[in-house]
Amino acid sequence: MKKNVMVIMVEKREKTAERVQKTLTGWGCLIKTRLGLHGGVMDNCSEHGLIILELEGKPADNKELKRKLGLIKGVSAKLVVMSPSK
Repeated sequence: MKKNVMVIMVEKREKTAERVQKTLTGWGCLIKTRLGLHGGVMDNCSEHGLIILELEGKPADNKELKRKLGLIKGVSAKLVVMSPSK
């Protein structure tokens, strides 16, 4: 059983968060699990964030989501496919 994981680094969250959210919503049927992390609280929020996704669906669709996120300035995404060791 393979696991598809995408790690997304978001810079300048205030400027990019809306586009990232809109993209993830548009591809929401692929997302099984989502975890968002960023430092700070209240008035001291970090401008950098990390989003970890567990993905379902076709490999081509997962790659297209990665490509779409990569078009957003200040966002980088890596797709990792993990298989159990034999």
